[in-house]
Amino acid sequence: QVQLVESGGGSVQAGGSLKLSCTVSEYSDYTPNMPCMAWFRPAPGEERETVASLTRRDTPYYSDAAEGRFTISRDGAKRELYLEMNSLEPSDTAMYYCAALPPNSDKCGTFRSERYIYWGQGTQVTVSS
Repeated sequence: QVQLVESGGGSVQAGGSLKLSCTVSEYSDYTPNMPCMAWFRPAPGEERETVASLTRRDTPYYSDAAEGRFTISRDGAKRELYLEMNSLEPSDTAMYYCAALPPNSDKCGTFRSERYIYWGQGTQVTVSS
């Protein structure tokens, strides 16, 4: 059973930055590779929206809200996924979740949250004006 643990959330003023981390453990189904992963947050009218995702070859995809301000990356050696967030806005206030696709998924990079089967507990980001 893959376990995902997010960290790095906090409270910042508008214009500030945060870097979220997601540590992947109990990853035996994926060794030697990390699972394909993404970051999500709740959105009005939706259970959650995709913020950013990575393909197996580390090509990033971003939501319109994240494009140009956020950067998704990973460190396979550390089994960590990151989301570097700059120029934060109050509208970015949310709980941020990392999630992983099933082993050997051919849907890496997908924005469809229902395809992700492992989820972390989330880390809260609060941006004040």
